[in-house]
Amino acid sequence: MNFTVMLAQLAGGMVKSVEIFVLTLLFSLPLGLVIAFGRMTKNGLICNITKIYISIMRGTPLMLQLIVVYFAPYYVFGMRIGSAYRFIAVILAFSLNYAAYFAEIYRSGIQSMPVGQYEAAYILGFSKTQTFTRIIMPQVIKRILPPVTNETITLVKDTSLAFALAEVEMFTTAKQIAAKETTIMPLMVAGVFYFIFNYIVAWTMEYFEKRLDYYR
Repeated sequence: MNFTVMLAQLAGGMVKSVEIFVLTLLFSLPLGLVIAFGRMTKNGLICNITKIYISIMRGTPLMLQLIVVYFAPYYVFGMRIGSAYRFIAVILAFSLNYAAYFAEIYRSGIQSMPVGQYEAAYILGFSKTQTFTRIIMPQVIKRILPPVTNETITLVKDTSLAFALAEVEMFTTAKQIAAKETTIMPLMVAGVFYFIFNYIVAWTMEYFEKRLDYYR
């Protein structure tokens, strides 16, 4: 196979990988914050539900979660599922999984803030919402950027698990070409693609971390 043709096919798979990556972050980051609030609430029922949810999401393989999310509508509700639901199931499973990890990162960052900052804000007349959005959250973001970066880099590589639901992303495309052409070159090129993708992600996160240095 012509090298240019192979690159074009891999680039097509890369687009799918980027879609999974971006949509997962778009949904899992805010969902993780909501789950973190549930985990920290004084309401015992909500706290325990979120603890169980986080435990399940972190304690079972993502591939298993993909399969469950895809087949659950049929086996639980008797709904017919088509090929169009595959991509939705991938995004849903990835978002639910990563939200659990982000929730614990958020929680650790929020709970690491000194109580004195809350008390000082109260004395200055800040409401709870103002205290959190203007004082606490900016510092939390700075503190949690390194672990968030690690999870984000892991997500780049985990996009390859979409093959479990027959979603053809970059690594699946590389495997198909490699099997057809009996060469490992497509897999090596895919590895370079992943490395560049991760490098861009790491560089971007480092940029934001440096921009927030004034919160130290």
